[in-house]
Amino acid sequence: MQPIEERLAHLERNLDDLSDVVARQDTQIAMLTRRVQLLMEREAEREASHGDAAVFGDERPPHY
Repeated sequence: MQPIEERLAHLERNLDDLSDVVARQDTQIAMLTRRVQLLMEREAEREASHGDAAVFGDERPPHY
């Protein structure tokens, strides 16, 4: 019976550790998502104010 209790204790510890990791990652993802959103808004404002069109995706550069 004792080996089962020891194994259960280790599994509970691992579960708590993984839960902490997931909670920390959730916080980091939310923060990074917000930063990306702010950067996208800032870039959109910059492009709107300067009238510059950035080349994205499969747009060809002017020398083609």
